Amino acid sequence: MKAFSRMTFGEAAFQVIAVVIVTLLCISTLYPFIHVLSVSLSAPAEAIQPGIHLYPKAFTMAAYEQAVKLQGIWVGFGNTIYRTLVGTFLSVFVMSLGAYALSKRHLPHRGFITMAVIVTMFFSGGLIPTFLLIKEIGLYDTRWALIIPGLFNTFYMLIMRNFFMSIPSELEESVKIDGANDLRILFQLVLPLSKPILATISLWIAVYHWNEWFNGLIYIQDQSKIVLQIYLRRLIVENSDADVQLLMQQAAGDSIPIVPETIKAAVLMIGTIPLLLVFPFIQKHFVKGIMLGSLKG
Repeated sequence: MKAFSRMTFGEAAFQVIAVVIVTLLCISTLYPFIHVLSVSLSAPAEAIQPGIHLYPKAFTMAAYEQAVKLQGIWVGFGNTIYRTLVGTFLSVFVMSLGAYALSKRHLPHRGFITMAVIVTMFFSGGLIPTFLLIKEIGLYDTRWALIIPGLFNTFYMLIMRNFFMSIPSELEESVKIDGANDLRILFQLVLPLSKPILATISLWIAVYHWNEWFNGLIYIQDQSKIVLQIYLRRLIVENSDADVQLLMQQAAGDSIPIVPETIKAAVLMIGTIPLLLVFPFIQKHFVKGIMLGSLKG
C-alpha cells in the first residue's frame, strides 16, 4: 500500500491493469491443465458432463490404470524420449559451434555469413522439396528424419551467439597464451561459463521435440517408430485407436467403468508430466539466460 501511495494516479492505474492482464493470462494458461487433470481423475458420469471442471468429482484413478495398459503410449514414449534427448544434444552442439564462430569479430566475412544465416529464418525450400530431399538422402521412415530437419534453429543460435559475445575476451586471450586452440576454448571455457543460455536453449529445443508431430506424420510409416504426439493425435483427433476400444470392453464390468474422455485426458496428462517435472530444475537459469542472451547484437 505504501508503494501505491507514492505513485501517481496514472502509474497506479497502469500497475492495476498490468496485474489484471497478467492474472488473466495465467488463468488462461493454467485452466486447460486443470480441466484435463480434473477430467482424468473424475468418475465417468462426472467427466462427461459439460461445463467447467476445476477439481475432480468422484475421485478415481481408473483412467490412469487403464491408460498405462495402452501399448501405443509406451512405444510413443520411448521414441519421443530418444528423439528429445538425441535431438536436443545434437542441436545444442551444432548451434554452439556456429554461435562461437559468429561471435568472433575477426571472422572473415562475418557480416555476410550472419546475414545468409538470418535469411533462412524467412525463406525455406518448402514442404514438397524438403520431403523429396529427406526421401532421396535415405532419411525417410527413420528416426533421423525427426531430428536432422530441426537440427539448427537460427533464432536460438543468434541468442547463443549474443551470450558468447558477452564473455570477456580477456579470458580467452589468457587461455590462448597457454596454447589452447578454439575447440578447447569453446568446450573448456566458453560452454562452462554459458550454463544459463545452454539450459534455456536446451529447454526450448526439448519442448519442440517433445511436442512436434508434423514431421512424424509425413516422414514416418513404421508404427514402431511413431512418437507420442502422433499417438495422441490418433487417439484424440482421429479417435481411431483399437486399444482404447479393447480397454472399454474389458472394463465394462468394473465397479467404476471408464469412458474414452477420461482415458484421453489421462493420456494427455501422462504425455505432459515429464516436461512439467523438468522445468523447475531449469527455471533458475531461464530468465538469466534470456536477459544475457539479448544484450548484444
